[in-house]
Amino acid sequence: MPQPAPSRPRSPRLGRLRLVLLYAVLTALVVASRPTPALLAAGALLAFLGEALRIWAAGHLVKSVRLVTSGPYARTRNPLYLGRLLIMTGLLVAARIDPLVNLAALAIGYGLFFLYYLPRKERVEGSRLAARHGEAYEAYRRDVPALALSLRRYPGAGVRWSSGLLLRSQEPLVIAGLLLVFAILARKCSSR
Repeated sequence: MPQPAPSRPRSPRLGRLRLVLLYAVLTALVVASRPTPALLAAGALLAFLGEALRIWAAGHLVKSVRLVTSGPYARTRNPLYLGRLLIMTGLLVAARIDPLVNLAALAIGYGLFFLYYLPRKERVEGSRLAARHGEAYEAYRRDVPALALSLRRYPGAGVRWSSGLLLRSQEPLVIAGLLLVFAILARKCSSR
C-alpha cells in the first residue's frame, strides 16, 4: 500500500481568518435578510436536520484514537460535513435576500464546499486515517460513501453515542449560534 503524502500543519492564523470571514458573511446575511414565515420554516427544518445529524455524529466521534464506524458514520464517512451543508442551505433559504443574491450565495457556498472544502478534507483526513488505520480504513472508504447516505449500514463495531463526546466537541457552540441566528430571523420575520 502506498504511503500517504504528509499533510501540512494547520495554520492558526488561516483558521482565525476563516472564522472571521464566516462570521462576517453570516452577519451580513442576517442583516440583509427579509425572511418570510414559509422560508423561515423551510430553512429552519433543513438547518436543524443538519444540526441533528451533527449532534449524532459528534456523540460518536473519537478523533485520532479509533476509526469510528458507528452511528451516522456507518452510512456516510462525513456526517459532520453533510450536516454543515444542510445548515448552510437552511440558513440561505431562511434568510431570504434578493433572489439573485440568494442564488449567487448558494452557488458560491456550494462551489467552495464541493470544489475546495470537501476535497481538501477528504485528502487530509483520508491520508491521516489511512496512515493510522491501514486496511481497516481502506475497506471502510471503499464501502461507505463520502457524503451521500448509504442505504446499507457498514458492519463495523463502534462507539456508543455519548453526551460527553458531544460536550467535548465544538457542537454546543454551533447549536447556540444556530439558535441565536434563527431567533433573530424569526424576530425580523414577525416584525414585518
